[in-house]
Amino acid sequence: MKRGARLPGTPDPMHIWSGADGLRIAGDSWGDPSDPLVVLLHGGGQTRHAWGGTGELLGTSGYHAVAFDARGHGDSDWSPEGDYSQDAFVRDLRCVLDALGATCPTLIGASLGGGTSLVSVGEEHVEANALVLVDIVPSTEAAGVARIRTFMGQKPDGFASLEEVADAISAYQPQRRRPDNLDGLAKNVRLSDDGVYRWHWDPRFLAYPRDLGERRRRLSASARKLAVPTLLVRGGSSDVVSEEGVREFLDLCPQAEYVNVAQAGHMVAGDRNDIFGHATIDFLARHVPA
Repeated sequence: MKRGARLPGTPDPMHIWSGADGLRIAGDSWGDPSDPLVVLLHGGGQTRHAWGGTGELLGTSGYHAVAFDARGHGDSDWSPEGDYSQDAFVRDLRCVLDALGATCPTLIGASLGGGTSLVSVGEEHVEANALVLVDIVPSTEAAGVARIRTFMGQKPDGFASLEEVADAISAYQPQRRRPDNLDGLAKNVRLSDDGVYRWHWDPRFLAYPRDLGERRRRLSASARKLAVPTLLVRGGSSDVVSEEGVREFLDLCPQAEYVNVAQAGHMVAGDRNDIFGHATIDFLARHVPA
């Protein structure tokens, strides 16, 4: 399947870097490049735009924040081979850091991006100053993960209008107000040759085979090895990460700090960017001062 055309109004990426396998990786940045680097990795089905508010806050707080679209998402290339493995995402991160000339960044990762960050640091692919994991632990809740996959897999034949897209998002995130102006949806979909709107991500991302037992083992092993300052942030109403999953992570990584963000679901930064942003700034101020 072709990825479709970008809609008018879709923000152009500020940067294009070369990722693993020659893929183009699109990114944005905030703040002074001479300030401490903070790299923001979004969740599956999201884009770099999920970090817009956090990136701006970090940039005005004395940090150089960088967010990029994961392969198969947003304005980054789709993998010709459909390689959406954990290792591929780690290699892309490593390529972006090399392109930035970065040493010892702070990684902030949500869900998919959190897994990439955790493995990158725990398996010593990246030497980091600090790590912030957003609603991601080794043992996630099957029902919550299934709900995400159902949302991402709906309407494979596409949406007839942006109104249909908005309805689908509202049904998935009823706690958020449905926007009156739909222009902001331009960055979430592409217009296909057949005149319908489809999500921005490569459908093969969902279809990529994943061994959940191996994933849990790998994330658990990485958590045990963490030696950097680590903050785990959970959405108080998340159906993907439970308090039991949090306790298991804290047993694996007892030095980690933990924040529960009330009135936030799995999309913590989007649901309560105010609380999330200030909790992150407080953590960084103590461990990676600007």
